[in-house]
Amino acid sequence: MRKLLAIIFTLSISAASVAQISVPPNGDNQRASVTQFIGPVEVNITYSSPDVHGPNGEDRKGHIWGELVHVGFIDQGFGTSTAAPWRAGANENTTISISHDVKIGGKDLKAGTYGLFLAYAKEGNSTWIFSKNSTSWGSYFYNDQEDALRVETMPEDAPYTEWLTFGFDDRKPNSAIAYLQWENKRINFTIQVPAVNEIYISKIKNELRSFPGFDSRNWATAAQFAAQNKINLEEALVWADNSMKADFGGTEDFNGLQKKASILAALGRNEDATKLMDKAIKMPGVSVNNIHQYGRTLLAEGKNEKALEIFLYNFKIHPEEKFTTFVGLARGYTAVGDKKNAIKNWEMAIKNAPDSQKAFMNFYEAELKKLKELK
Repeated sequence: MRKLLAIIFTLSISAASVAQISVPPNGDNQRASVTQFIGPVEVNITYSSPDVHGPNGEDRKGHIWGELVHVGFIDQGFGTSTAAPWRAGANENTTISISHDVKIGGKDLKAGTYGLFLAYAKEGNSTWIFSKNSTSWGSYFYNDQEDALRVETMPEDAPYTEWLTFGFDDRKPNSAIAYLQWENKRINFTIQVPAVNEIYISKIKNELRSFPGFDSRNWATAAQFAAQNKINLEEALVWADNSMKADFGGTEDFNGLQKKASILAALGRNEDATKLMDKAIKMPGVSVNNIHQYGRTLLAEGKNEKALEIFLYNFKIHPEEKFTTFVGLARGYTAVGDKKNAIKNWEMAIKNAPDSQKAFMNFYEAELKKLKELK
């Protein structure tokens, strides 16, 4: 029994000797983490951040790149790897976690967590390595058979940076540039999300089946997103209908019908879209500006005759409005080549311009002048 207890005690001590407790990191290389969203895609880089001056305060300027950061692949004299890249930081693996499939430097990379290594080159391109091994200490156990991706990149000169720092730059709706910056160099790689709108749609579908789906405004927002990006259009018609259902707290109105019409137009069903908008502009409470902006949209689409019809309707049902309706008629008559009526309506609009429009008088007067000088 005593022998058994001694064995158990010995095993416990052995286990305790490898357990980690909360002490300062090796070399005082503090842990750091930076997260960037590219649309709905989350990218996180976690690393240990050494400084140029070292743990004992020694000045290592001019001895970072090509010395402390070794060139290419080397045998570090420990571990199993005889051709190891730099760990892109200090201590444990630097890791990058990506929530969805992306492209790195134009190459596909699946969602997941990867060890991030760098094979630095003094001249020419360096190589970023995304390894399936994300749990090792440094690169002492690096194995190129575990590479998920390699991407070449050209190091750039950069402002002095004391602490090794990862960050993100040139952030766009579907891409960003990740970078490592230290001492006087910066090394980038580009992350692209080519199917960013499909990811949004996938998330929207799930969200509409949960609590957000009880709010008509969310159905309307989903329908508008699909219409603007010409994606998932058939289902978006259902979303537009749901946004106007009492079950979801909605009601049939100009905005809802306009959203549905825009989806029909994106599907190429222009006749159906026009019929729906003819209904929309006759809904109770539709404002002068709602109708005017619809007419402007038709002008932008080159549907000049239909636009003039809408401007005339706006003028008819809003006789109390003495500016916007005249502007609409002026634009509509100009578009169909009726110079006489266009001039007459610009003159009325300018005469009745409210104070809120005084800042734009030069533009309106220039439009009138162009018509009058037109032969």
